[in-house]
Order: sequence, then C-alpha cells, then structure tokens
Amino acid sequence: MESDSEMVAFPLLPTPIESNYRASTIPYRFPSDNPRKATPTEISWIDLFLNSIPSFKNRAESDTTVPDAPVRAEKFAKRYAEILEDLKKDPESHGGPPDCILLCRIREQILRELGFRDIFKKVKDDENAKAISLFPEVVRLSDAIEDEGKRIESLVRGIFAGNIFDLGSAQLAEVFSKDGMSFMASCQNLVTRPWVIDDLDNFQARWLKKPWKKAVIFVDNSGADIILGILPFAREMLRLGMQVVLAANELPSINDVTYTELAEILSKLKDENGQLMGVDSSNLLISNSGNDLPVIDLSRVSQEVAYLSTDADLVILEGMGRGIETNLYAQFKCDSLKIGMVKHPEVAQFLGGRLYDCVIKYNEVQS
Repeated sequence: MESDSEMVAFPLLPTPIESNYRASTIPYRFPSDNPRKATPTEISWIDLFLNSIPSFKNRAESDTTVPDAPVRAEKFAKRYAEILEDLKKDPESHGGPPDCILLCRIREQILRELGFRDIFKKVKDDENAKAISLFPEVVRLSDAIEDEGKRIESLVRGIFAGNIFDLGSAQLAEVFSKDGMSFMASCQNLVTRPWVIDDLDNFQARWLKKPWKKAVIFVDNSGADIILGILPFAREMLRLGMQVVLAANELPSINDVTYTELAEILSKLKDENGQLMGVDSSNLLISNSGNDLPVIDLSRVSQEVAYLSTDADLVILEGMGRGIETNLYAQFKCDSLKIGMVKHPEVAQFLGGRLYDCVIKYNEVQS
C-alpha cells in the first residue's frame, strides 16, 4: 500500500517511540474490555464508517477511469460492509481490534484491489480550479489587515473555513453535493469562541514574540482547504522569512491533496518570478509524506519528509484525521500545533464540544 522506499519514524517524535507515541486519540477499548466483544465506542465508529459507504459507492460508480465501475462499486460496498459487520461480531477479526487507521486502511485496500485509484479525482479538480480563482482575493483581504495579531487570527479562521471541504464526513458530503461550499460564508459562520480546544491566543502571542525558523505542515484536503486555508497561512510565514515544508499524501485518499497535485496547484499560483502574490516562495518545499490514508501514523513516514523535518522548530498537523483523530495528544521535541474542524458527532462527543467546533491545540516546548 505505501511507497516501496523504506518508511521511518518522524524524527521530531520523542524516543523510544513505542512508549511515547500512539497514533490514536480516542480509545476504542480499554485493557479490561472483553477482547471478543465489540465495545460501544467500537460499534459507534464502525457505524460511522458503515454510514459513509453510500457516498463512497456513488463516487466509485461514476469513476470513468475504471471499466465496469458500477459493478465494482457494488462489490466494494458489499465487501466493506461485510468486514465492518464481522468486526462488530468479533473485534479481533481482520487485523483488529479496530481503530480509525485500520477502518480507513481496509476501505482503501478494497477500493484499490477493485481497481479504484482516485474516486474523488473529478471533485478535487473542480474544487481546486474554483479555489485557485479565489486565492488572490483571499490573500488581498488578509494583507489588508494591518494589525499582525488580527491577521494571524484571520488566517487561522481561514484554515478552519477551508477544512470544511471534507467528503469523508457523510453529512458534509451530502451538503456539498447539494450546494457546494462558500469559503467566505464559512469564515463568517464558524462557531463562536472559545472553541472546544482554544489555544489561539497563546499561539498568536508566541508568533508575535518571535516567529519560528522552519515549519512542517502535514496538510489535509484539496480545494479550499489547501488553497484558501493553508497556503495563505504558509505565505504569511514565508513573508516573515520562515522556511515552510508542506507534507502531503503520496497516494490519493478521499479528497485529500497528494504531493503531485500540490506541486501542480503551486505552479498555477506562482507568477513567472516564483512569487506567491508578491512573496518569494523559494523557502517553500513540498514533500511526499509517504502516507496513503486520511489519517496519519507518524511512526511511519517517508525518508524524504523525515530528512526535511530534522531542523524544524514547529510541526503543524492540520485536519480532523491527522490533527484530531490520530495525533491530538502527540508530543514532539519542538513546538506543535494541531488544528482542524470537528466534523464527526463521535469526535464532538469525545471532546465535549459541538459539531463543527474548532480545535487549535498549541504546545510550546521550553528550549
């Protein structure tokens, strides 16, 4: 499933990794639970993945790159549903007990075995084109904010607004198929602060005191998320002289952006001098994270992203899958920011927040 080159542990995780890191935020079970009986949490998460099958099946059916797509899409839906029902009956089957990494991996595996490589390709391309046309205006509005603290807050709000474009959420996939997403409206309509985890003030204060030297950002979705959320934020870092590494998936998964797609997007946004709306982008690097899922296990990343990250002093994990569901409590040897929107009721319940609440968790490491 992953790239052929050997995967390594992310170098900014504290060692030994076995005792210091686990790519899981929400415990689906405890050691005292019966290993042969699915826990209520496991059942609710398996149901969440069961509920997403129809939207994945619809995308797969209309994949024109795959012969007999409707027949294969039906096979995918049937096979995945069977495996999920098996896990409810026996959580130790199919490589369980289940967590969100396993549930995502099985889904991707079945799609790929049936010949589906990128069932969200068309919607990603459409959304990227729309977002690219809006990029200059979003950047101009941000640049017009003179107060640096307010500009940082506006850029963070832009990340949340962009992060709504997530077709892995059954509810959002439905909203999206009806009327698309308006980035500007989303910025205005974020839930009120304080958010469920709200370290914005601390993050802002630290940024204003002294910017970091190098940030590694593990990015999430295509469209508004990467183009109108992350890129204006990264551009502000570049403007202040920081180096920025954008780490994107190696292979497609849901509507997440891949590193090849990201390179293509940037080539369309840069001018002939390699500038992003007047900001030099020579300190902006794109890296293949080695990942092929909408969540991430940082004990297995590409050698490329590991090499580029060794001297970073800020790690950012963006999006619900990477920043909340798998790495919310991950500790790093340097400062870290986990940022994303809560788009599953199960996550909202675990955090004690609202659906579409925002998470910005900043950890500063005293040097």
